[in-house]
Amino acid sequence: MVTVGSRAYRVGYSLVLMGFVVDLAYMTAAIATLPIWLVSMWIRGKLATDWAARFALRIPAALPREGQSHPRRPHILIHAVSVGEVNSVRLLADSLAAAPLFAAVTVSVTTDTGIARAKQLFSDRHRVVRFPFDLSFSMGRFLRAVDPDLVLLTELEIWPNFTRICAERLIPVAVINGRLSARSFARSLRVRWFLSPMFRRLAHVCAQDATYAERFAAMGVADDRITVTGTMKWDTAEITDSVAGSEALAQELGVDRSKPLIVAGSTAPGEEALIHSACPSGVQLLCAPRKPEWFAAAAQALPGVVRRSSKQQGSTTGRFLLDTIGELRKAYALADVVVLGRTFGKLHGSDMMEPAALGRVVVIGPQVEDFRATASALLDAGAIVQTTAENLPATLAELLADPARRKAIGSSAQRVVAREQGASLRHVQLALRLIQEKFPDGATRSAAAR
Repeated sequence: MVTVGSRAYRVGYSLVLMGFVVDLAYMTAAIATLPIWLVSMWIRGKLATDWAARFALRIPAALPREGQSHPRRPHILIHAVSVGEVNSVRLLADSLAAAPLFAAVTVSVTTDTGIARAKQLFSDRHRVVRFPFDLSFSMGRFLRAVDPDLVLLTELEIWPNFTRICAERLIPVAVINGRLSARSFARSLRVRWFLSPMFRRLAHVCAQDATYAERFAAMGVADDRITVTGTMKWDTAEITDSVAGSEALAQELGVDRSKPLIVAGSTAPGEEALIHSACPSGVQLLCAPRKPEWFAAAAQALPGVVRRSSKQQGSTTGRFLLDTIGELRKAYALADVVVLGRTFGKLHGSDMMEPAALGRVVVIGPQVEDFRATASALLDAGAIVQTTAENLPATLAELLADPARRKAIGSSAQRVVAREQGASLRHVQLALRLIQEKFPDGATRSAAAR
């Protein structure tokens, strides 16, 4: 006879066994590839990262005011991988901390640049912590220290040990802004036998569109646990025609405001040279590489370039490099035309919402798989221009010669951004529902035994 107790024992045993297998796989892979990733981290300047936090040996304490005015309020952990995801949860985090939920919010981040951005946005009101390596001992320490009532994972950050330990601690885990790209889906299907238990444990998935929703269902998430909410990244885009500090940036770089300026944002290696060659004569170009480790190569691709970090002013060739963090929006506001990086190579796109919200005409290449839904919304409205590397010179020349067309495209882009906003509120409503399901009598934290 199978009893509830024996079934629970078998489930608990299988979870522990899974953790052992996953840890063994991680350690084997780490040892086998140790020289490769050490050299890679050294080249990219990543060896100086916060190793103690990555193993959950150091976790910042909660902010002093957490729990004081609302001692029974829930605690929600929002995990965002890097800068883009951190930006996308800004409105969500603040909304969860407001009425009627009054949640205490902790934001966890993986990358160094993401941590810096999260501290810039949240450190005065939400705790910011490093998301550790997915090892059993580090994830156990991490979850004991953070002690969330609900976990919200942005896009597709589903880790075996993390979801397993959350299940053991009866912490519901939901995916927000859910996205499962075609190539990630294809890889996941090959090991579905291993990944599907993680997907089945999810309390809910908020998918960006119907295609992503179908892919999550194929990986094992029940249909009644999937909602199409749109993407929260639309909500982070502020619709305006100007940005404070943009003219100061132009002056400090020495940009000639009487001449046209193309801003190439979030570029990848090779794209700076491509866009430089495509620029019409007499047109200035400002490039902003996506990653700091790409700054040096970008500078070499731009003859006579003035780097923002050098504090020099003026370029005899009209070429500028934004090798700083946090100023791209100011640069977009200066642009006559924006060319979006990581769309002309093999890196599957970049976020196009920010320049669109500023009413700038945005030019993208063929590779936009990671931002397919966003690109489709803008393309369908005639609010963005898509071209190829071969046709980029002609596209730029045509746009720069037609101010009326640029203005019309930019205005259409702002209307699309306004229409698509609202996903953050839908995510707040989901979080509230999940908290209510966990604490149906209205009690939380101190009143409920975990």
